[in-house]
Amino acid sequence: MIYVENKKRKLEKIKEQYPEADILDITSTTNAKWAMVLSPFYPHGNIPIPFSEGYFAKCVEGIWQGLKVFENCGIDMSSFQNDTMTGLKRTVRKYGLPRGHQKGIHSSELLNYFDARMQIYLPSYKYVLDNVPTAHNVVMKIAERAKDHDIVFLDYNANTDFRDTSSPMSHAGLVKMYIEGTYPKPDEKYEPLTAEEIAERKEAKKTARKAGTKKNKKEVKQLNIFD
Repeated sequence: MIYVENKKRKLEKIKEQYPEADILDITSTTNAKWAMVLSPFYPHGNIPIPFSEGYFAKCVEGIWQGLKVFENCGIDMSSFQNDTMTGLKRTVRKYGLPRGHQKGIHSSELLNYFDARMQIYLPSYKYVLDNVPTAHNVVMKIAERAKDHDIVFLDYNANTDFRDTSSPMSHAGLVKMYIEGTYPKPDEKYEPLTAEEIAERKEAKKTARKAGTKKNKKEVKQLNIFD
């Protein structure tokens, strides 16, 4: 099984809950440099920008941030070429309230948060998993390991349900779905969760975490599939 936990949670607590699992940080700040290629901040280059034929970005996060439209600022072309893994976030404090994501560089149509996630973020990230050899190879090695081992991905966001718009989507959750064959299909229609459904799921997750916690004194080690 593959699980996703917040990187800010204490590793000891995670290990207590998943005593036999391999721990793998796949964020942009991971110590496992080979796993960093799964971060949406990683500058793979030549990632097609959705609805923008002939335009490419360095990283997935650059696409997501660059197509954002705020009340005081439109899209940011420079975000598409940012290959530093820093300075990518465009904030409400600086640009005002978000109006949505522009549906391509030359469009006047704005997508709401859920539609932007489904039509921009998820397809862009899947393009990397499908077409960038370094990322694809890492995912395949993890998938092989997951056949007979529990694996816990660490991410700064732990929202693994793409229909839950109450918090940012976990890219670790997308890797999990990709490996498990449940990545959302572009030709299927999906609806966001209601506020009631989100509340119920959060409560269920909290209950499951309490029930699953076990004491375990084992040393916490991060998975290295290239050993």
